[in-house]
Amino acid sequence: MAPKQKAPCYVLGVGMTKFIKPRGKVDYTELGFEAGVKAMLDAQVSYDEIDQGIACYCYGDSTCGQRVFYQFGMTQIPIYNVNNNCSTGSTGLHLGRTMIAGGMADAVLVVGFEKMFPGSLQSFFNDRANPTGTTAEMMKATRGITNAPGAAQMFGNAGREYMEKYGAKDEDFAEIARVNHEHSKRNPYSQFQQEYTLEEVMKAPMIHAPLTKLQCCPTSDGGAAAVLVSQDFLDARPHLKEQAVLIAGQQLNTDAASLFSRSSIDLMGYEMTKTAAKTALKEAGVSIEEVKVCELHDCFSANEMIVIDALGLSEHGKAHEMVRKGDITYGGKMVINPSGGLISKGHPLGASGIAQCAELVWHLRGWANQRLVKGTTAALQHNLGLGGAVVVTVYKRADGGKCTPVSDEEVGKRNGLGYNPAVEAKGFTKAQVDRVRSKTARSEWALQDTEQKVEARF
Repeated sequence: MAPKQKAPCYVLGVGMTKFIKPRGKVDYTELGFEAGVKAMLDAQVSYDEIDQGIACYCYGDSTCGQRVFYQFGMTQIPIYNVNNNCSTGSTGLHLGRTMIAGGMADAVLVVGFEKMFPGSLQSFFNDRANPTGTTAEMMKATRGITNAPGAAQMFGNAGREYMEKYGAKDEDFAEIARVNHEHSKRNPYSQFQQEYTLEEVMKAPMIHAPLTKLQCCPTSDGGAAAVLVSQDFLDARPHLKEQAVLIAGQQLNTDAASLFSRSSIDLMGYEMTKTAAKTALKEAGVSIEEVKVCELHDCFSANEMIVIDALGLSEHGKAHEMVRKGDITYGGKMVINPSGGLISKGHPLGASGIAQCAELVWHLRGWANQRLVKGTTAALQHNLGLGGAVVVTVYKRADGGKCTPVSDEEVGKRNGLGYNPAVEAKGFTKAQVDRVRSKTARSEWALQDTEQKVEARF
């Protein structure tokens, strides 16, 4: 059966916190509140205009979403709590788009947040089967087990297979990380903003060859949010059309049977990424050659390598050649992870996919000035979670045109904030918070002292 034509869905507003080291200093209530307020300010809407809420997080008790959203208002709207491993944020975006495309809502607020623990990812339910247990057993049967963190082993093994099959070298994986760290210098929200030489990346402590420490994403605390709206909602606000970004194509896929083919690359969801990319690009009417900017799931440099291949950004088996030619950064064929990617920007699981969305929205608006990929007509997003799920999204400007740079001063005038959030991470005033919180159903008890805590960090 041919897929039905979906009604248009636009990203009207985005906002995010700085991504920070997980040290327990900032609670998820603050992270979600800050991101949500910023997204609504950007969209120039109040919570009273929101029909549905979607909360995205992996670590936390049930209904953390309500705890965050009640700070905006207690309007009795449906609030959904989403957990889909590392693809949680983009799964929330997919759910929101499904609601709008199906006529179930005109405005959806998607908020992703994560308060994590230092160190590698942990499992907390050790009295039952682990959802990725069969994946780990396949890794054990094919490549063995070491003392390295499990995720680093799995993705590192995929990198080893890419080297064995296609001739990639250690330096190629290190170059991916070098590029992402260099990109992060221009992202004010990035957890790390330090540039490294190729030699420094390669000489960093080895985690699981070919992956050194600087090729592995950190755990992070952070939040990100987006306001998704329908065509009717946007048409009623014609002055906002210049900032609206169309979700032109989007696909959420889960694993194929090839997951257990005994290939380390397949074990990391290669086929579901490949299938989702083809479907999303087809829906958007975009060829992969048209994509000039891409945010993809570089939890490890090895995953960026195999995802470049799976998305079709390179010829099959030649992702490393694309890296060697400089075609993943400014001055090359395209720019991959202008935000710094998960490797340098950070990876608070529930927020990562929405932060990718924010970065691409800022590019298509022409706001990402010091890291802008000029002339962009289509942007590609890839967000992966083992277990598994992947979401691939294609974004276009609402007018179908190319992005052109908008000065920081002009952005500040248009959004009424006095600054450009794409290039400057700032807080907000009490008056701005009051502007977006519900006028009819707000509760100061629900807010507690979150507002003051957020203000204190800026």
